[in-house]
Amino acid sequence: MFRIKHHRDLNHLEVKNSENNLYAKIYLNEGGSLQELVLKNHHIIKNLSPLTYANTYASSILFPFANRIKDGIYEFKGNTYQFDINEKKLNNALHGLVYNKTFKLIDEKTTKAYAALKFVYHETQTTNGFPFTYSIYLEYVLTESTLDLNVEIKNTDSKAFPFTLGWHPYFLSSDLYNSSFIFDSNLKLKLDKRNITEGIIPNGYDGGLKIKDRFLDDCFMLDSNRVLFQTPDYNLAITSTEKDCFLQLYTPPHKNTIAIEPTTGVSDSFNNGIGLKVLQPDDTYHMSWNLKIDNN
Repeated sequence: MFRIKHHRDLNHLEVKNSENNLYAKIYLNEGGSLQELVLKNHHIIKNLSPLTYANTYASSILFPFANRIKDGIYEFKGNTYQFDINEKKLNNALHGLVYNKTFKLIDEKTTKAYAALKFVYHETQTTNGFPFTYSIYLEYVLTESTLDLNVEIKNTDSKAFPFTLGWHPYFLSSDLYNSSFIFDSNLKLKLDKRNITEGIIPNGYDGGLKIKDRFLDDCFMLDSNRVLFQTPDYNLAITSTEKDCFLQLYTPPHKNTIAIEPTTGVSDSFNNGIGLKVLQPDDTYHMSWNLKIDNN
């Protein structure tokens, strides 16, 4: 049986099962983000201390844009908008607007086979950078070997708005040097010194990438919606319901940890249009990410 425990003083929830091989921790006041995850007794997401959430955006939902916007400036339908600059060293707007919002739990369910939790954040205030209102719903569905993260974006404004969507989890490996990826991609983004997209180039990995001692901060254009992360202890398949998707890989200054970020857009999508979507008033966008773990 699955159980959900509420920690109202710290505004987070814990999910466990009776076999004690599944564990999850979700923080409502950090964008509804999944800060810990154990599947089939493998700790695959863990606190990155001494690195902080404010610096890592660990497991944050990236909306209305994933990655960066150069100088925080973009044009949409003949108007120019300015986001706040929160990556001051490089003068970029970074990772959207909801990573630090407080989400509200609106539904939960537990059975012998799974637990499901649904959260919402309603944006009713507009900003100079994004003068639109919206609601974002997150649903986490957990079994002992899988996680589904279902995301729903509703445009509650009277005007259409542009957006991309991403997720920023960091995964653990007992030996990152001897871990690898398998995914279908022939192209990657060429980035400048500010991590802003300059163009598209061949990636040279032929569907496989051995991490070894590489420093990664790369974005790949995927030809399929499945990515396989292979570690000495477990294999993790990451899939998406979005057909046109991208994969950002980043190795932080934290041993045996890697960010595996599925996104629907790329750095500076609001200006280069790569992966950019437009949501009309009263319309809703749905997508899901799925994690499935297998022992080696």
